[in-house]
Amino acid sequence: MEHQILSIRGMTCAACAGRIERTVRKLPGIAQANVNLASEKLFVEYDASALELAAIKAAVTKIGYEAFEKPAHSQATITIGGMSCAACAVRVEKAIQKLPGVISAGVNLATEKATVAYDPGQVRLSAIKEAIVRAGYQALDAPKANAADEDAARKQKEVKTLWIKFIIAAVFALPLLYLAMAPMISAKLPFPHMAPMTHAWVQLALVLPVIAVGYRFYTVGFKALFSLSPNMDSLIAIGTSAAVLYSLYSMFTFKPSGMAGMGMEAMPTLYFESAGVIITLILLGKSLEAVSKGKTSQAIKKLMGLAPKTAILWQDDQEKEIPIDEVEIGDILIVKPGAKIPVDGTVVAGHTAIDESMLTGESMPVDKKAGDSVYAASLNTTGTVQFRADKIGSDTALAQIIKLVEDAQGSKAPIAQLADVVSGYFVPIVCAIALAAGVGWYIATRDLEFSLTIFISVLVIACPCALGLATPTAIMVGTGKGAENGILIKGGEALETAHKIDTIVLDKTGTITEGKPAVTDVLPMVGLSADALLRITASAEKGSEHPLGAAIAAGAQSKGLALFAAADFNSLTGRGIQATIEGQAVLAGNRKLMEERGIPLGEMEEAADHLAAEGKTPMYVAIDGGLAGIVAVADVMKPSSRAAVARLQEMGIEVAMITGDNQKTAAAIAKQAGISRVLAEVLPQDKSNEVKKLQQEGRKVAMVGDGINDAPALAQADIGIAIGSGTDVAIESADIVLMHSDLMDVPTAIRLSKRTIRNIKQNLFWAFGYNTIGIPIAAGLLHLFGGPLLSPMIAAAAMSLSSVSVLTNALRLKRFH
Repeated sequence: MEHQILSIRGMTCAACAGRIERTVRKLPGIAQANVNLASEKLFVEYDASALELAAIKAAVTKIGYEAFEKPAHSQATITIGGMSCAACAVRVEKAIQKLPGVISAGVNLATEKATVAYDPGQVRLSAIKEAIVRAGYQALDAPKANAADEDAARKQKEVKTLWIKFIIAAVFALPLLYLAMAPMISAKLPFPHMAPMTHAWVQLALVLPVIAVGYRFYTVGFKALFSLSPNMDSLIAIGTSAAVLYSLYSMFTFKPSGMAGMGMEAMPTLYFESAGVIITLILLGKSLEAVSKGKTSQAIKKLMGLAPKTAILWQDDQEKEIPIDEVEIGDILIVKPGAKIPVDGTVVAGHTAIDESMLTGESMPVDKKAGDSVYAASLNTTGTVQFRADKIGSDTALAQIIKLVEDAQGSKAPIAQLADVVSGYFVPIVCAIALAAGVGWYIATRDLEFSLTIFISVLVIACPCALGLATPTAIMVGTGKGAENGILIKGGEALETAHKIDTIVLDKTGTITEGKPAVTDVLPMVGLSADALLRITASAEKGSEHPLGAAIAAGAQSKGLALFAAADFNSLTGRGIQATIEGQAVLAGNRKLMEERGIPLGEMEEAADHLAAEGKTPMYVAIDGGLAGIVAVADVMKPSSRAAVARLQEMGIEVAMITGDNQKTAAAIAKQAGISRVLAEVLPQDKSNEVKKLQQEGRKVAMVGDGINDAPALAQADIGIAIGSGTDVAIESADIVLMHSDLMDVPTAIRLSKRTIRNIKQNLFWAFGYNTIGIPIAAGLLHLFGGPLLSPMIAAAAMSLSSVSVLTNALRLKRFH
């Protein structure tokens, strides 16, 4: 049977996936066909003698989809300027997706970035940028090496500009509001007496600067409106324009006349103050929103800030300081004590200790000598070293971590799909409601001012921004917080799935245990000391490549025992080794080896069984044909494993252990760790089947492994968690990568997922609830039953606060510990 994975293009929903599966399964020679809609892949098992791969592709093509063996696409991240709400993000997505050759396009409002997968053979990156510009937005240049600094500077400038605009607007809007409202509030308030038309002209003079600083609402809003894809700016532009135009109409059709018997003059009906205050409040909201958005991406800034900006190049027997961008592969660089490693490389001269805690979480500095690897942003603590640059720019371990976090922050969680759909139709629906409410009230009351107030209030209170920001801001803060704690979550989908996990399968070696065997017991026969037995065994094992042999040699060296020279070394596969030490024939191995050579085990057999029951591997040692004792080796359990298992069980999650070890050894380790369910004697290739069996029981399964031989199981699980050093961050098959090799990070990752999803649900509830309640009130629902009428200015304040409240709620995740 042949196994093949085909990438599928053109699917839009689960029905498409089902159709492809049914079509392929009908072909002769097909044993199995499964389509993964999320990864857009077809997993097929077929008889190659009865069916060719081309026939499978042709069958898929015939029903309207594309099938190919390798993902034939490039991916680009484009920074977008000019977006103001969720409708803008949807509009940009649609503009990009219309292009032939674009496979997928996702726009994240919070990061202001579009992630586009496209076929370079059909569409160029420049054409994608042109489509963004045609839609009315700016497509900024692709990220450069110092993109973080440029991006931060751009956003800082944007915040500063918004604050300046708000201050200018407030300076004119406050006196405008006083002029308009003071006479209505109290006759005792000081108020300059002026003719009605002079009063109107002063208000117009005060509102014009406010409109000028808020010009973007009009240029962007009307452009979007005329393109038949209105956004939040369109709502503000229509609402304030209606207020200003009605006020101008009232001014120029006004006929002065004294109010009989009251000594007061009639005034034209003006709404200049509504327009001025609405723009001012929305500028305040936008300013606060920009500040909050900046805080959501602080985790990325912290990671980027770890890397040094310069490196010291050793060239022509001289030191030369160069920018980090100019380092080339193969350059010899010098790092002095207290300085950071600029790029990944290999030490060629010198000796030092390097603090790699930013990658591995280990607080103790690691000794480095010629031939050892060093990683960008780690700290050189003691000596000066020269190293060769092996990986630069986006290939360094740190850059891989940053890319993982950025990709995760740019991804969408399935929970956001409803908000995305609603955002696409939201603004046109609001416009329709505003128009219907305005016309309805005018028909009922014949009062143009009243119906205009309703019309403006509905347009201004609606907030698509809160919908658009609800999910991405929480994902950005959640994944960023994870990165700060050494937990790299690869996307919104992983974050959402992790909170549903009810079963966790832990690989034994390297996950529950240290993954480094160590000598635990030395049991010599009478007449031989423990050190003598260990010395002879280690001398024989010194030439062995087996991990157990290496552990025995390391155990003797740690005790300071000098090893003898070994002669006639021979590795006996699956049984042990033999060698000649100081003229004596030494055998070291398992029971099978002793039985082969006819060496009786005697009382040592019971001791060996006892050691095996404790999860240790007993190794019999014979000298000149007689049993000399046992040396036991075990993979020691990590200090945090038991506590991590207990924490997971407290959270209501069942924990299982999977291992290739025999049942007795596995049960002993599981007992130490507090695990009741053991899957023993499982070959690496069968681990994924064991995970599948658990899933067939209706469980949501997470698999925790070292990300190398566990790759199939990690891919099969609902969530794959790779536990290993931070240099292995590009483990493709895992959804979550734990950089610190600490099992306590598993319950932390699950808790973070639960907190983030809860935060997203709160945000969506607020965003939907606010609009569901706010729009009917603005449309005069309360007034219909004798209640108050909502002022457009209050509506604008509520709208501004709704976005800020969603962002503030997302930022609460920063307090996660």
